Amino acid sequence: MVPALREAFNKAFTEEKYQEYLADLDSKHPGAIDFRVAETPVFIDREFRDKMLSACESIIDVITQFNFKTLTLHAIPPELKVPGDSGHTHFIAFDFGICEDGRGGYDPQLVEMQGFPSLFAYQAWQDEVLRRYFSIPGNYSTYLNGYTEASYLKLLKEIILGDHTPEEVILLELFPHKQKTRIDFYCTADATGIPVVCLTELVQKGQQLFYIKEGRQVLVKRIYNRVIFDELSQQPEEVREKGRILLEELDVEWVTHPDWFYRISKYTLPFIDHPYVPYTRFLATEAPLPEDLENYVLKPLFSFAGQGVVIDLTQADIDAVTDPHNWILQRKVQYADVIQTPGDPAKAEIRIFYFWKEGWDRPVAVNNLARLSKGKMIGVRYNKDKDWVGGSMAYFEQ
Repeated sequence: MVPALREAFNKAFTEEKYQEYLADLDSKHPGAIDFRVAETPVFIDREFRDKMLSACESIIDVITQFNFKTLTLHAIPPELKVPGDSGHTHFIAFDFGICEDGRGGYDPQLVEMQGFPSLFAYQAWQDEVLRRYFSIPGNYSTYLNGYTEASYLKLLKEIILGDHTPEEVILLELFPHKQKTRIDFYCTADATGIPVVCLTELVQKGQQLFYIKEGRQVLVKRIYNRVIFDELSQQPEEVREKGRILLEELDVEWVTHPDWFYRISKYTLPFIDHPYVPYTRFLATEAPLPEDLENYVLKPLFSFAGQGVVIDLTQADIDAVTDPHNWILQRKVQYADVIQTPGDPAKAEIRIFYFWKEGWDRPVAVNNLARLSKGKMIGVRYNKDKDWVGGSMAYFEQ
């Protein structure tokens, strides 16, 4: 993205330095990074950064408007409606593909968004380690809006804890120590002091929840929720039965409430009109269908990690859908082969983190992660046996 910086980085890169970087990154919680870490960050100039933030702020204008909850009333599957919805989400992640703009330059195109946490604490650790091994210009930062590692982690801790002590707040996940993102759970525990608790370990007494710590039951007052219900629905019956606890009236606060996973999601995209947000419509309301279906992707509303997405779309794929109200049609974006590597160039996707502290009128952009790919889609499963791909971060020109 910034040719001079890319050339300098690639020239200075060595496999030995990369392996030292990986070992240091792994040293905080050995064996917990269960995904490929890319050889390089992405360098983003000020203009491209501002394009992404322009799209984000436009979407936030929709999210903060008075009728947003009415617009997204049907986003939440009725069987997964959780009592105790808070006033707003605490976290939003916006995913942008870096795409050719047709004029010899690049534009961001929004691929997806989620009112749900991402690898917030791990990204601070990755930035710290990456700078030990690679030269990052002083006027480039992974953080946004003037945040630093210290102020960013302080804000994250304040949002997660609220008015409670770390012992009263839990990071809740399904089998957290088996998740590919578990490094972030452990970094979150480091940054906040809260315990990492599996859904199956919760003890319910009436409307109260407890977890076991050193042989005693500790009352849960606030949940930093990392449970994705779609994943829960694929578990054995005894695990799904345990998960029904979350659908009951409980005396807990949520960070973020599960409903926001659905409200701010693919479901929201048809309500957005911005040059960096691809044309998106609900399949059930898109009539007539576009004649150039090959230029669209078909996405299920309720899935995660790219599952169910149809890229090479045909009429037969449309005809096979039995529940069109649960699908969207989205104009296909063409990722640019923008990252020059020693081998084939890589595509890149940037995820912008927004934090929304209680009492604020709207959320603020604070940090990011990046993912590099040489496959058809972004993600580990589409990039097997490739190098210069995987998890990374963007450094923005300040």
